[in-house]
Amino acid sequence: MKTSAKIETMNDSPDKLVATDKLFGFKWNTQIPAFSVADEHVPEIDANYHFELETTRAILAGFAHNRRVLVQGFHGTGKSTHIEQVAARLNWPCIRINLDSHVSRTDLIGRDAITLQDGKQVTKFQEGILPWALSRPVAIVFDEYDAGRPDVMFVIQRVLESQGKLTLLDQNRVITPHPFFRIFATANTIGQGDATGMYHGTQPINQGQMDRWNICTTLNYLPEEDELKVVLGKVKDLNNAKGKELARSMIAMANLTRRGFAQGDLSTVMSPRTVINWAENMQIFGDPTTAFRLTFFNKCDENERVTIAEYYQRCFGISVIPAEA
Repeated sequence: MKTSAKIETMNDSPDKLVATDKLFGFKWNTQIPAFSVADEHVPEIDANYHFELETTRAILAGFAHNRRVLVQGFHGTGKSTHIEQVAARLNWPCIRINLDSHVSRTDLIGRDAITLQDGKQVTKFQEGILPWALSRPVAIVFDEYDAGRPDVMFVIQRVLESQGKLTLLDQNRVITPHPFFRIFATANTIGQGDATGMYHGTQPINQGQMDRWNICTTLNYLPEEDELKVVLGKVKDLNNAKGKELARSMIAMANLTRRGFAQGDLSTVMSPRTVINWAENMQIFGDPTTAFRLTFFNKCDENERVTIAEYYQRCFGISVIPAEA
């Protein structure tokens, strides 16, 4: 955990090299640049976070070698959090931007705004998040990258190049990226769009843009033992013999929904985030079955609830459907 308080001034560049074994639990022959002091833009460390090896190496390569890294995978697997937690341990400033349909080109680049100066209204250019980040040692993370608007995507495409400069036409200004500016993205699909209907709003990504991502890694569901560690880390009341047995049954239930989804039997799937929410809600309601209904079952298509109830019966030996139903 961090012992020093965060400060508001941003360091100009990393001032040390760190080994992966101490911070991430695996040996790698690459030392990673890091900052000695965290500023206000560095994410908080989650001491219980579980790092998936290949994804961690891909993200660290992005920080160490200025590679553009795209992390793809199902929802709730912790793609964005994975990047944040790597940044947190490097004390690297990190900004997340969700590319929903309301994020526009001017949000990224900036716009003219009327301000008061010496008692008079003047028009001044208000810098957007992208020029601000480009000129600093900041890691920017574009969440839901495959849901971005076309005009926004073309703005990002230019800065994806290793020496990608950003031209502000209204300002007759060209911004050269800071040597320690880094760029990452997360996506549910991999640039081909979504044929399942599971991720409404996603769209195919220009292949010229996909080519600019130097590294693409996939972060999907963890092995059972690793997912168990994540759940127990988040809900410490389960970290005993009885609680672990219950958590294993919960993960088994989640895995059944994942297999059902892969086979086309279900349109809704339980992510690791769903399992954690279920465990947390169980602490509130005191009953795993009630918590399951309120966390996941009630969200499912009515035509699929019989299948999900069968899965639940198999894992817990009781019905998830209330008797009066």
